[in-house]
Formats: sequence, structure tokens, C-alpha cells
Amino acid sequence: MNTVAHLVKRFILSLDRRKIAVATIEVVREKLTEKEYLLWSQMPLIDKKHSIIVMGRFLERLPNAEIAAVRASLLHDVGKTESNLGVIGRVVATIVGSRGKRFSRYHDHEKIGGEILRQIDSDATTCRLVSGEFAESDERLSMFAHALRDADNI
Repeated sequence: MNTVAHLVKRFILSLDRRKIAVATIEVVREKLTEKEYLLWSQMPLIDKKHSIIVMGRFLERLPNAEIAAVRASLLHDVGKTESNLGVIGRVVATIVGSRGKRFSRYHDHEKIGGEILRQIDSDATTCRLVSGEFAESDERLSMFAHALRDADNI
């Protein structure tokens, strides 16, 4: 996922400062629990836009996915907020790796996101998909995780 093309696409997306359409925000609100929506609302604009794209791509792959998996597609990057890095900081963190506390937190965003979601009592499936903490032998979660990775590979 950390290919140059992926990074360039994400950087270009970050330059778009237009607001998200109200109708799109309502779709997100309908998918998430109240506490999850509050978390999503606190994410930077770039992450919110990215999550909406990922959700759409996820649902193209699995149109009948259970709601907990759809929620994971919207919240898969929620842990990035803990690093408090802007666009340039994220680019540097991606290039240099887990050096220092903030860069390490950026790279650990999946685990951190899972912990954040557990603290607000999100569904176990959502938490496990966001954190990546499940056995590959769990076919259901593996199917969702594979579709989520594909959808995230913009």
C-alpha cells in the first residue's frame, strides 16, 4: 500500500479543501453509531474524504457486508488522529518510518484505532477489522479485511 503512486494520490486528495456534501455526511451518520460518528467528525478533512471513498469501494466489493464491516471501512484510519501529523508530516513519516513518538503513533494507527473504538464500545468486528487483530483462519473477518485493504489501496 505504501507505493509511490498511492502516496501521490493521497497527497493530491489532501489538496482538495472543499467541504463534504451534506448528503454524504448524512450517509456516514446513518452508518455509524453516535459515538463513532463523533470520532469520525473529529478526523481531519483529508481522512474523512478518504474514508468515504474507501467505504464506497468496500461496498462495491461487498455490497451486502454487515454494518460492522462498513463501519470499519469508515473508521480504518481513526487512529491517525493520535499522531497529530499534518500532510507533510505524514509524508515524512511514511518515508523515514517509525522514528520518534509521533511518527511511531502514525505507523501504529491501526492498533491505536482499534483501542479507541474499544473504549467507545464499538462492535467487536469493527474493532478487530480496524486493528487487524484477528486470526487469518477466521474466514468472515479475513474476507472483510481483504476487501477493506483492496478498497484502501487507492
